[in-house]
Amino acid sequence: MRTLFDQTQFAGLKLKNRFVRSATNDGFADGRGHVTPELMQIYEGLAKGGVGTIITGLTYVSHREQPYPGQMGIYDDSFIEDYKPLTDAVHRYEANIIVQLVSVGTQTRHPENGGKVIWGPSAVEDAAYKNTPKEMTVEDIGFVQQAFAEGAMRAKKAGFDGVQMHVAHGYLLSKFLTPYYNRRTDAYGGSLENRARMITETYQAIREKVGADYPVLVKINSEDFMEQGLTAAECVEVCEWLAELGIDAIEVSGGSSSSRPNEGPARNRMQESYFQSHAAAIAEAVQVPIIAVGGHREFASLTDIVNQTAIEYLALSRPLIRETDLINRWQQGDLARSKCASCNKCFRNDGTRCIFVERNVG
Repeated sequence: MRTLFDQTQFAGLKLKNRFVRSATNDGFADGRGHVTPELMQIYEGLAKGGVGTIITGLTYVSHREQPYPGQMGIYDDSFIEDYKPLTDAVHRYEANIIVQLVSVGTQTRHPENGGKVIWGPSAVEDAAYKNTPKEMTVEDIGFVQQAFAEGAMRAKKAGFDGVQMHVAHGYLLSKFLTPYYNRRTDAYGGSLENRARMITETYQAIREKVGADYPVLVKINSEDFMEQGLTAAECVEVCEWLAELGIDAIEVSGGSSSSRPNEGPARNRMQESYFQSHAAAIAEAVQVPIIAVGGHREFASLTDIVNQTAIEYLALSRPLIRETDLINRWQQGDLARSKCASCNKCFRNDGTRCIFVERNVG
C-alpha cells in the first residue's frame, strides 16, 4: 500500500513525501522581481512545515513583459546569486524547490507601465483581463523560447532542484493551446500539433540548455472549461508528446480566468480533488509521474487517490497558505481536514495571505 509519506524519486530527485506545494504567486518580490525578507520567510516556512517539494510562485523569464506587482523574476544573471540563500534555506529542511517559469501574456493588469509588451498567439482580447495582445512574430516566439531556456539555466546555477514550465491557467504558453485565443495560420496555429509546437519547442530549448539530467516539469490545463478551449482528449495527446520528448513530471490543473464560472483553477466551493479524474486519465496514458492539484483537503481521500489511481503526487496551494505546517500536522497524526475554506480571499493586490490567519481564527 502506498502512503502519502513514502520516500520516492524521479529524474534523480529524491522526495521525502508525496506532497508538493503548487506554484502560488506570493506577491512579495521587490519591484524588479528579486528576493525580499518576506519571500525568504514564506519559502523557509513551507520547508519547515513539512512539504516535500516546493514549486515557487510564477517567475517571469523576460524583462520585456509587464509582470504582476510582487512577481518573482529570473530574466537576467543577477538572480543567480540572489536565489542561492533561498534554495539553501529550503534544502536545510531536506525539501526540494523547483522554480516555475512563466510568460504572463495578456494576464496582467498594468500594461501601461514602462512601455512593456503584451504577447499573445493572436490579437484576441483576453476575456477576463480585457488586454488585446500583440500577435507574436516567429522572431518573438524564438525570443520567448530562449528566455525560458536561459531562465532554466539560471535556476540550475542558483541551486533550484528543477524547473516547471507554466502551460496552464491562461498564461502565454497555455494560450497557444487554446483555439479561441490561437487563430494563427502558420506552423504555430490550427491543428493540435501546431498549437502545441510552442510548448514542445520551448521544452526542447530548455532541455538543450540544462542537459539531460536536470528535472524539467510542466503544469498543464486538463482542459480550459470554456467554449473553443483545449479539450481533455487534446490535453492527453499533448502530454503523450511531452512524455515522448522526455518531460520528467506533469502537474495537472485546469481552467483560467476565461473559464465558465467556478470552473477555473481555484474553485470556491468545497469540492474535493476536482481535477482527479483528468489526472488519473493522463497517468494511465503516459509513463511519467503525475502530480494532481485542485481542492485537496482530506487526508483519507488523498491516500485513496495514490492507491486507487496511477497518480503519484498531490499538490496543494491554498491549504498551505492557511496552514504552513499542515503536512507536519498530518504526519504527526492529526488527520483533521485542512482548515482552508476555499474562499479565495488570500489572493490580494498586496501579497498572498490568509485572512483567517490574520484574524487569528482557528
